[in-house]
Amino acid sequence: MGTIKAVAIIAGDNNIKGTLQFLQQLPTGATHVKGRISGLCPGLHGFHIHALGDTTNGCNSTGPHYNPVKRDHGAPIDDERHAGDLGNIVAGSDGTAEISITDKQIPLTGQHSILGRAVVVHADPDDLGRGGHELSKTTGNAGARVGCGIIGLQSSV
Repeated sequence: MGTIKAVAIIAGDNNIKGTLQFLQQLPTGATHVKGRISGLCPGLHGFHIHALGDTTNGCNSTGPHYNPVKRDHGAPIDDERHAGDLGNIVAGSDGTAEISITDKQIPLTGQHSILGRAVVVHADPDDLGRGGHELSKTTGNAGARVGCGIIGLQSSV
């Protein structure tokens, strides 16, 4: 049937920047997220879709994790997770993360579309809901929001 494409330009603290592309095979295929984010501290960083496409107060105004079916936070492989829970990305020693994620809970079409929402990179690792911290079941205790971008349709040309 075709492919829908979307893009998010990531900007944030301390020269964090990047570009992500979202590709969904229609009619009901999974969405593939690919791209690169630089300027991160080496190591793991929580990576989520947040509910709001609002960056008027930087990444802090993007709201909570996108969670249309009201579940607890979890790992991408868990049945119990927010739709926006994409786990962690890994920044190498140069501070660059290469991203390639495929997920069925982040469609670009339909009732639970992520278009117009934000993708957010966090300062710390996401504990995937398993850390026992008071924030584990809501945010994965992933810390500050250091980079974000709004997910928008990409030109087909």
